[in-house]
Amino acid sequence: MPSNVSEEELTNEAKLARITTTTMGNHQKDAPHSDGADADPESAGLPPGMIDAHAERRLLRKIDLHVWPILFVIYMMSFLDRINISNARIQGMAEELNLYGNRFNIALFVYFIPYILLEVPSNMVLRKLKPHYYIPFLMLSWAIVNMCMGFVSTYEGLVVLRFFLGTFEAGVMPAIVYLTSMYYKRHEFQTRISFFFCSTVVGGAFGGLLAYAIANLDGHNGIAGWRWIFIIEGLATAAVAIVSVFLIVDWPEQCHFLTPEEKHQLQLRLADDGASSVARMDTLNSYAYRLILTDWKIWAGAITYMGVGVTGYATTFFMPTILREFGWEAQAAQIHTIPVYAVSAVGMVAVAYLSDRFKHRYGFIILGCVVATIGYAMLLHHNGLSSGAKYGAIFLVSLGGFVCTPIALAWLANNTAGHWKRSFASAIQVSLGNIAGIVAALIFRQEEAPRYPTGYGTALGITWLGAAMATLLFVGMLIENRKRDAGKRDSRLSRPKEEVDNMGDYHPSFRFTL
Repeated sequence: MPSNVSEEELTNEAKLARITTTTMGNHQKDAPHSDGADADPESAGLPPGMIDAHAERRLLRKIDLHVWPILFVIYMMSFLDRINISNARIQGMAEELNLYGNRFNIALFVYFIPYILLEVPSNMVLRKLKPHYYIPFLMLSWAIVNMCMGFVSTYEGLVVLRFFLGTFEAGVMPAIVYLTSMYYKRHEFQTRISFFFCSTVVGGAFGGLLAYAIANLDGHNGIAGWRWIFIIEGLATAAVAIVSVFLIVDWPEQCHFLTPEEKHQLQLRLADDGASSVARMDTLNSYAYRLILTDWKIWAGAITYMGVGVTGYATTFFMPTILREFGWEAQAAQIHTIPVYAVSAVGMVAVAYLSDRFKHRYGFIILGCVVATIGYAMLLHHNGLSSGAKYGAIFLVSLGGFVCTPIALAWLANNTAGHWKRSFASAIQVSLGNIAGIVAALIFRQEEAPRYPTGYGTALGITWLGAAMATLLFVGMLIENRKRDAGKRDSRLSRPKEEVDNMGDYHPSFRFTL
């Protein structure tokens, strides 16, 4: 910890006093200051417990530059290695490995079995280890698996390798959400997680472009073009994994890129964001387990993420195939995926900025669902539409789906507090949410091409299941905030001190963001 006294040694009353001091001083953060008073607020003439506004902006820029760039690249490679099978499929893999009937769907599906089962255990391991060792280990492991897929000769071998790919990729997303959420205030996090989530659309677009380029290697050294996709992308992932050991940050209290003064500043600004210094959960005991597993927000947040996430998976897994159904050849279909991802990326960041600016999440999730619904409706009734109109519908489906997904992730992270609570919440959400991947892998059936009524109809229905759960979250947290404002949860403070100090967002001082 950056201060001389550890958080564990502070009494609950002292923590509340520090938050009060910080909050009272918050209105003065934009007061004039001397240019040289970045590190020490007292030297700038500010009361103790405050952080100078200029120093706060510099601290935030420094965190942004150290935390996000390498994680952006890591998840882009993770997403690319997860979906490159869809690019390889239309470059000859399906014919060579006899992926007839539902075999391709099964190869997609098997990935999600370990991916779902291992996310919570992975975050428990992460909590005990330093992220800059654990995440690169996972990355190097799945890079090797990805390269092996370039040499697979049977359908059965492909299924086994997809299983191990899911095993090693399982811990990446929940680890990143958990780690990064510990550095930011709640209404700073949405824009950043959405910018980070652009790595998925960049990965999707880059995957199409790379597949187009790699197709020219078909037959080089006697290796088919679709095999080169796995080999080259696996080698690139391995290289990034080695470099990332030196670039990934650790937990705020352990990181090396912040000075002791900056760590103290970070602690103060987070304490000013929803009473985070009293809404703690640093001990994993039976009481903590009970609060985690009975928290309805986590389960509703997971279903929200699953519902709105099905569109993103369906888009990335089947868009090259769907575009071929519109009449384009394989390489042209690969190229036509790129504009779709580009528009989705711009929309994702723009909506995230507005979400943070207005300090609101729910309405933007519903907006994304409505946009995707328009696209699905066009595709379900596309008989009289031109190829251009159907292509436009793909834009709407992709934009609506990708806009919602990072908001769902950030929203739950905003509304859980305490190290262990946030660790489990992010892992459970991503774990259960990735049931969407299983659904998306199975609903687009080859015999239903080119209309895919089961695929489009099921994806639309599950999208609105996510919207319904988002509505439940919004209403439930609104009611809970009003009860806490009225003092109806203050009785929780009469519980034993070890429980009060380990409540996380169950603490009556915590307020939920809507």
